[in-house]
Amino acid sequence: MIFRRVADGRPYPDHGLTQRDWADVSPTQVHLADLTTTKTQLDLAHLLDEDSTYFGDLFAHCIAWRGELFLEDGLHRAVRAALQQRGMLHARIHTISDRAEASTGTRSRT
Repeated sequence: MIFRRVADGRPYPDHGLTQRDWADVSPTQVHLADLTTTKTQLDLAHLLDEDSTYFGDLFAHCIAWRGELFLEDGLHRAVRAALQQRGMLHARIHTISDRAEASTGTRSRT
């Protein structure tokens, strides 16, 4: 199995991050086997397009929530990495804390 599991949708609360907010999160390496996807379908044309990240972030976006790492954006990058026999992916990780959300109703940033 490439990923920890495949999920359909985002089980975590809305984080409200903009593209600019994501750019402030430093990328780090993550193991593909630690990721839970939030999409069940893949567009093959997008996967094979060499310029698919030209207008977007070069790094995948992940959400750490309740002990699980969710791949929110970057499924195509992750599958490409797996096809190239790489078990790691560079990603930006944002942590959502249950405690912070429950007590203040706001999100936690890392």
